[in-house]
Amino acid sequence: MTNPILSDWTTPFEIAPFAEISDDDFSPALQQAMQAHNAQIDAIADNAEPPSFANTIEALEAAGEQMDKVLSVFFTVAGADSNPKREELQREFSPRLSAHFSGISSNKALFRRVADLWARKDELSLTDEQARVLMLTHRGFVRAGAALEGDEDSRMQEIKARLASLGTSFTQNLLADERDWFMDLSEDDLEGLPDFVVSAARAAGEEKGVDGPVVTLSRSLIVPFLQFSPRRDLRETAYRAWTARGANGGEADNREIAAEILELREERAKLLGYSSFADYKLETEMARTPNRVRDLLMQVWEPAKTRADTDAEVLTAMMREDGVNGPLEAWDWRYYAEKRRKAEHDLDEAALKPYLQLDRMIEASFACANRLFGLEFAPLDVPLYHPDCRAWEVSRNGQHIAVFIGDYFARGSKRSGAWCSAMRSQAKFPKVQAPIVINVCNFAKGDPALLSYDDARTLFHEFGHALHQMLSNVTYESISGTSVARDFVELPSQLYEHWLEVPEVLAEFATHAETSEPMPQEMLEKVLKAANFDQGFQTVEYVASALVDLAFHEGAAPADPMTKQAEVLAEIGMPQAIGMRHATPHFAHVFAGDGYSSGYYSYMWSEVMDADAFAAFEEAGGAFDPERAKALEENILSTGGSREAEDLYLAFRGRLPGVEALLKGRGLIAA
Repeated sequence: MTNPILSDWTTPFEIAPFAEISDDDFSPALQQAMQAHNAQIDAIADNAEPPSFANTIEALEAAGEQMDKVLSVFFTVAGADSNPKREELQREFSPRLSAHFSGISSNKALFRRVADLWARKDELSLTDEQARVLMLTHRGFVRAGAALEGDEDSRMQEIKARLASLGTSFTQNLLADERDWFMDLSEDDLEGLPDFVVSAARAAGEEKGVDGPVVTLSRSLIVPFLQFSPRRDLRETAYRAWTARGANGGEADNREIAAEILELREERAKLLGYSSFADYKLETEMARTPNRVRDLLMQVWEPAKTRADTDAEVLTAMMREDGVNGPLEAWDWRYYAEKRRKAEHDLDEAALKPYLQLDRMIEASFACANRLFGLEFAPLDVPLYHPDCRAWEVSRNGQHIAVFIGDYFARGSKRSGAWCSAMRSQAKFPKVQAPIVINVCNFAKGDPALLSYDDARTLFHEFGHALHQMLSNVTYESISGTSVARDFVELPSQLYEHWLEVPEVLAEFATHAETSEPMPQEMLEKVLKAANFDQGFQTVEYVASALVDLAFHEGAAPADPMTKQAEVLAEIGMPQAIGMRHATPHFAHVFAGDGYSSGYYSYMWSEVMDADAFAAFEEAGGAFDPERAKALEENILSTGGSREAEDLYLAFRGRLPGVEALLKGRGLIAA
């Protein structure tokens, strides 16, 4: 019987046939796909014909179709709808996949063919895109250790395999802590909480199989609980549990895993001739060097900390008025900041939230994409991996562009955070394929589902990533969509957040859940005026995490990452009442894989550009200026990684921005 993962998918737009796939299909499918991929690689490496772009680079681009099918399905469900079997498979697959891809990158015969082409690149009459793919392929082999020999080569394979296993363990430990902890709430404990928090707590209790409301470690529930609960003791309990994820002792503790990961990364970088892992990692990014990253972060840190210190004095005074002595603590900040926001801006999130319905915010994100890029969205009725998921066909001028899948609600089987991934990336070689893109979020369920303003920004953010995938228009999959420098990949997503703040967008789509009335003009103005509220706190918690990440990787690996974290925070003068956005034991961006290691700064780097890029619209005909939208698509959204990120931004804007636009955008300096 044909494995449904590897069969021809006859579903609409060849979406994975989730309803036909069982967990027992994954392991045999992966085994068969790896064998097929290895045979393809061997055929390329052992080709008797002299190396050419077609028989080597394009052949590599075309190889691995079965692998793509298996991994796109498996990693989608493992991240968004895990279960014990899928967790077991992740642990099994991690070293197998590491060995498989390490075997390709260390294939000496294959590397000789790539190196030969690289040496003759000027003689090959390549298109600009082909030249870029050749460069990236050659660079990828070198950075993976293909030029290493003997013991160094063997050690590199061992390191990569161990890092893959450690990253999987880190992720699963974090998921276990997030899934297993919850705090029961009595009816009295609900006092002072707005209806939407109570509703979310009751829904969470049902999901946990508990007879009553609970607080879980889902950000969409714990943050509003910390904002609104007048019970300081309960806030402390919840906050301590939230920040202790990955550091609770026992089998799910991530601290020793983090230490070993850092040690192995340093060794990996040294084997490749770099002085530190940060030097290795940043070489291919826009920032290039650790010093440039630190310079950016510190330019932002100083005004952010000054603002946060001033805000802390105000919040402490409010706490005193409530008769609470002692210092302002981290579990106090959000509560008193919310009270302050209500007092200073007369903006009550409980009153605001009914105007931010999930369905209406999805409509808003689609409508902006329609006005900017002519995209149209039609619901699709197709089986997906979970009942919460929804799908749309994306078209333009009657032509199919992509399939978009949204998976919006928090559940215990889903890892925390929000992300965008392509189950299939856009390409024209070896065949034309339209992308299948998925946004995964962790919003609280409700009837209807209501978002915080931060949730709504997250929705727009992830949809910005989706647009980068959907509007991609390149030949080769390896440079498609979001296959760009890490500190450039957040530009389209963070830029798209700005359209949520366009008054006419909120005026049309921010309608009340019960009355359908549009958000009152007075409230709309308050929302926009309060957009930069508490930016000292938000910037400090982010930049502190980015500085710790950089410090972990720019020198010798710390024997005790927790001690190093404390040293960095003390050195920069971290305010006592603000915690890192991601402390080391639950810093999945950095330790679940290499993606954001030495690269958590990239959100800030991209924000420097996104503030300046949106200003380009405002300087032209406004947020929906057609010429600017066309320039954005042509120079950034459609180009993938076909050119250097800096060149793409220069083509769009004509210059590179300074940090001032970011500081003004966050309200940390005068506009």
